[in-house]
Amino acid sequence: MKKLLELKNVSLTYYTVSDEIKAVENLSFDCLDGEFTSIIGPSGCGKTTILSLIAGLIKATEGEIFINGNSTPSHDNLAYMLQKDQLFPWRTIEKNVYLPLEIKKSINEQTKEFANNLLEKYGLSEFKKKYPSQLSGGMRQRAALIRTLVSNPSLLLLDEPFSALDSQTRLSVCDDVYKIIKHEQKTAVLVTHDISEAISMSDKIIVLTDRPAKVKCIFRPTIEGATPLKKREDKEFSIWFEKIWKELH
Repeated sequence: MKKLLELKNVSLTYYTVSDEIKAVENLSFDCLDGEFTSIIGPSGCGKTTILSLIAGLIKATEGEIFINGNSTPSHDNLAYMLQKDQLFPWRTIEKNVYLPLEIKKSINEQTKEFANNLLEKYGLSEFKKKYPSQLSGGMRQRAALIRTLVSNPSLLLLDEPFSALDSQTRLSVCDDVYKIIKHEQKTAVLVTHDISEAISMSDKIIVLTDRPAKVKCIFRPTIEGATPLKKREDKEFSIWFEKIWKELH
């Protein structure tokens, strides 16, 4: 399986008038095509900064980032999902989903049909003419994910997309998002502070050190279950939780 994403010796230093702050240091890891990777680490260690580096929103001070083997990639083939759904309240769900197509000037009958097929496939077709305020938090987050998929990116960057949800909804939406990403065969990088979430959703977990962020260790949980919720029932789940918790503390 090919590497879709690779970071090689990436460092990031912020410079101020009187000081320099190293946020990321000599960071190296990769994500295979179709792999779901989680990044966890101490609060403030630079997890979201790493997503910003991958997305090209910030330029690394040192090192290289490859997407599909290209060190100067077009970032059109990735999509970013934030903590809040960021749906525009004055646009219907359908119009919110169309937004990336409008921005990229690629909206036409074919791309609109693709968008509507996604809404149909993932249970939002009957709500497409409604506004975000008329949907539950979980449905809005599902709509936000469909919006990221509508431009057919190969790489999804997920920045704690479930943190604004209550615990019960969070578990349900985790299952929804996992199923959609796996069904669409996308590569995903999830930033989370929730160990259980990382274990239940991931093929690979990257544990970071305190700032400056470095790779402390990498785990590949071997847990049975078709969905994140089912994986939490596996008898090995608590063993993996304790192992990762120890690395973080």
